[in-house]
Amino acid sequence: MSGMVTEVRPPRRDEMAAYYRALPCANGLPSWEPADAAWHGGPEPWPPQRTPASAEQLEKLAAADIENESFHPIATFVDGECVGASATISFEVTVPGGRTARMAGVTATGVIATHRRRGYLRQMVQAMFEAAWERGEPLAMLSASEGSIYGRFGFSPATYRTRWELARHEAALLPAEPDPGSLELVDAAQAKTAWPRVHAEVRAHRVGELSPLPGRWDGLSDEADGTNGPLRFLAHRDKHGDVDGIANFRLPWSPTADRAGTLVVEALEATNSVAYRALWGLLIDFDLTKTVVAPGRPRDEPLRWMLTNPRAMRITRQTDNLWARLLDVPRALTQRSYLAPGSLNFTIDDDQMWPANNGTWHMKADDAVATCVPTDGTADLTITLSALSSLYFGGMSAQNLAHAGHITAHADGAIGHLARMFWTDPEPHNSFGF
Repeated sequence: MSGMVTEVRPPRRDEMAAYYRALPCANGLPSWEPADAAWHGGPEPWPPQRTPASAEQLEKLAAADIENESFHPIATFVDGECVGASATISFEVTVPGGRTARMAGVTATGVIATHRRRGYLRQMVQAMFEAAWERGEPLAMLSASEGSIYGRFGFSPATYRTRWELARHEAALLPAEPDPGSLELVDAAQAKTAWPRVHAEVRAHRVGELSPLPGRWDGLSDEADGTNGPLRFLAHRDKHGDVDGIANFRLPWSPTADRAGTLVVEALEATNSVAYRALWGLLIDFDLTKTVVAPGRPRDEPLRWMLTNPRAMRITRQTDNLWARLLDVPRALTQRSYLAPGSLNFTIDDDQMWPANNGTWHMKADDAVATCVPTDGTADLTITLSALSSLYFGGMSAQNLAHAGHITAHADGAIGHLARMFWTDPEPHNSFGF
């Protein structure tokens, strides 16, 4: 290995095919822990087996990525050979208080099997952190393909998602006021127009939700997808005729009786509770079906509280969704608002990849403005960078993190005060990965 020349840098245009070949997904290799995934509606484990991408497919992907200004690839080259690849995508993410923060979404990461355990992943992650910081992105997020990898880089779970099932014969809704709007089955062209508008309004109020990737809904189609059947679209219009809710669902065929009659809700968003209730009201009582399956849903799905029997909604799978990592602690903390006003002195002393975050910080928050500056004062608590990253979106328990040793209190009541300041209701959630 001596004398090898190692470079960690963005790939050139003529190196993009080699860049993709360093990624498991391009080679038909496992790219995720085999699991009963909470974002998959079928009974089988996810992900399915994939075939290696062709040269033509890689070229098409490269052409699209090069044109995408929000896509930032990074690669490791050893003696000119690409042995590792990753990328970040620039997003905006909604933070507590309804504001948005710029975020680097880490995606598509791999090191070829013959070059693992040599620190190449850490070098690429460090390079991505530095580039994100220079772009003014104070935090990074990712979906962890393997739960034991990314904690060592400061990432920690920040949002969750669930898959639930509901038997149709148990799916009765509590009485409610009549709906002044209407439901309509629409085609893919209408859905493509409705989804961006509905998502934009939902995203403005949902902590953890992301700005959509370019072409997010371009793939919606009325064509059948093998035995899954065609994707179908249900829209809700308010009393003025404007779409304020939409759902994508399938009625897949099953070769076995136990899975027959299943309706899978692949996505559902509504800008208000009336539209939300109306959409679910039809989908959980669809003719000639037995079971409703909804993957990728919030852990605190409001529908449960609309049912006459809340136990009828059974969570069958649950997993962490996005993991967060603060890159610029003071900037990130001042971009969100806080439920309870107050101030805290806290110490971070474990950030090896971004030492500027280490030290004691004085954070003060009121209804509209938060500040975070270095201080020589006594710390109320010491917190790991990963714990602070988990708390950032308000969906994790400060008490649990303290019990696990990630937070140490130095003053009475400090953990409770931290919990009250950072808490968010409802829990953070994002509806799609990257």
